[in-house]
Amino acid sequence: MIRQQKYSIELKYARFQKNCLFLHLKQQTTETMEGKRLEKVNKLLLKELGDIFQKELKPKVPSLMITVTRVNVTSDLSYARVYLSVFGVDEKKKVVEEVGQNAKAIRGLLGNRIRHQMRVVPELRFIEDDSLDYIENIDNLLHPEK
Repeated sequence: MIRQQKYSIELKYARFQKNCLFLHLKQQTTETMEGKRLEKVNKLLLKELGDIFQKELKPKVPSLMITVTRVNVTSDLSYARVYLSVFGVDEKKKVVEEVGQNAKAIRGLLGNRIRHQMRVVPELRFIEDDSLDYIENIDNLLHPEK
């Protein structure tokens, strides 16, 4: 199976051998441009979702703190995995599930905020980020006297 790749033709005027002009095929790096675009979209969604959780949800439940730690968008910008850290409650999975049930409303708020930057707002999937709990557990194992 032959993979189609984009190539650009680059003329090499400096190297002539036996009066022949060599054409050099250079692969275009579209992945880096795509990667930069995804990185910008990830940062935009991270910032705006963090704002939504701090300004919209904080007044409703003052004892609860939800932090958006990471956002990963698929390459076609149709889905976004949003990693949440939850503080102030014991049942973190239940809170993340409730946020997931309200994903359409959160997506609507996000769409109102980023309507000039993006044409289509990705579908949001919320995942509990337990990396901070893992770090805290390791710290407690390393320093038991605290």
